[in-house]
Amino acid sequence: MFHELQIFENPEAILLVASIIFFFSIIAGKAGFRFGLPALLLFLGVGMLFGSDGLGIQFSNPSAAQFIGMLALSIILFSGGMDTKMSEIKPIATEGVVLATVGVLLTTLITGGFIYYVFLWSTGYETLTVAESMLMAAVMSSTDSASVFSILRSKGVYLKQRLRPTLELESGSNDPMAYMLTLLIIAYIQVGGMNLQEAVLQLLVQLSVGAIAGFLLGKLAVLMINKINMDNESLYPILLLTTAFFTFSATTLCKGNGYLAVYIAGLVVGNAKIVHKKSMGTFFDGFAWLWQIVMFLTLGLLVNPHELLPVAPVGLLVGVFMILIARPATIFLCLLPFKNFTTKGKLYISWVGLRGAVPIIFATYPWIAGVDHGGMIFNIVFFITILSLLIQGTTVTQAAKWLGLVDKPERKDVFGIELPEDIKSAMSEIDITPAVLSHGNKLMQLTLPDHTLAVMVKRDGHYFIPKGNTELKENDKLLMISDNDEALLQAYDSLGVKNYTMKKN
Repeated sequence: MFHELQIFENPEAILLVASIIFFFSIIAGKAGFRFGLPALLLFLGVGMLFGSDGLGIQFSNPSAAQFIGMLALSIILFSGGMDTKMSEIKPIATEGVVLATVGVLLTTLITGGFIYYVFLWSTGYETLTVAESMLMAAVMSSTDSASVFSILRSKGVYLKQRLRPTLELESGSNDPMAYMLTLLIIAYIQVGGMNLQEAVLQLLVQLSVGAIAGFLLGKLAVLMINKINMDNESLYPILLLTTAFFTFSATTLCKGNGYLAVYIAGLVVGNAKIVHKKSMGTFFDGFAWLWQIVMFLTLGLLVNPHELLPVAPVGLLVGVFMILIARPATIFLCLLPFKNFTTKGKLYISWVGLRGAVPIIFATYPWIAGVDHGGMIFNIVFFITILSLLIQGTTVTQAAKWLGLVDKPERKDVFGIELPEDIKSAMSEIDITPAVLSHGNKLMQLTLPDHTLAVMVKRDGHYFIPKGNTELKENDKLLMISDNDEALLQAYDSLGVKNYTMKKN
């Protein structure tokens, strides 16, 4: 059993235990992937295993957990924005915004009403007021960006009807609405009333300031990265990380929504041409995973599992209601004016309404604020999060297959090479097929435009540099580079090349 650790007395023990916990988390995540379990659920489980009801690490500081969650969400949302292509979300931007705002409000109202009557009719629980019921619902009203980004991307599933960018846009942008509703309802409970007009105005100000600040600070980040010439390339990701933290904190201090700002700033940076983009993307991807682990472990340590048992019946009832009724009703109502999604598509969006770390972090706000039943709200939200990850998180891929929404995978880059931004050229990868070989099986027999080079061949997992008399074989992958992409495309047409990818600078 571990005893409560005093960091100033024995920091080595802190480091030892932390490294052991991280090691267990990574191994659990790898094992869980084989069995279709979300890694984030297992990180929660590892935290609970090492917590007060398990191996005995005492951690009962919701304020510290809230601060860690704030840092983690800033990084996760910024990284998620960087990975989101603007070209993919533009066609579904309106639907995403409606789901992120109206959808959160409808989920709060529908679920809050159900929670009120559940506690009114249940025996063994204290009756919640309408405001307290709405507060619990508001805490759980947003889908979790960490869970959605992690599960959709780790599964590598390609979805029809632009479902993936829709789900990622919704989960990345609906946290601000849930956050503001949570704070507004807490203020209403503590003050005993609130002017509706004032609440709506505060909501609009936070969204507007958050959106504008995110866009402007994202543009400023792009300008700084491209203009500041640093000798050490490793400093660029740190500069970008600093920008992400500055965006969140500065926007929040200016009465805007920091979560919305960092997501939009990430979108701006990720869709701009910047130096060292690939290395910075790799850095943020790994750093986002680190903070996801830290966040879920912290939340797992914070909860006392024995306190979940008394709330399990009502948590199960509310959780199933949200999954099967509240979420589908919200999705179908919000998407009623739009024709981009079939009924099956809407059902899938309904199913991937994952709850995760965000609702748990938001559940610490009423607890810290001293709202009546704040501890119970936290435990119920934690239970429902586990339920959502178990039921919905493990069936993301299977649900897409059942509904016939799995699309063919996109063609991936075999060579994974990128050129510097200032080189005006195009790289392309082509598959050598019988149609290509009909013009001759040697590289010199392929009619290609001037200023075009065959740089590398991949054959049976091996790479080599070709010469003019190199014999090409079916299923070879050939990497080409040219400063005349239009002529190269015409040459491909004449050679019968059908499968190729091209990157232009």
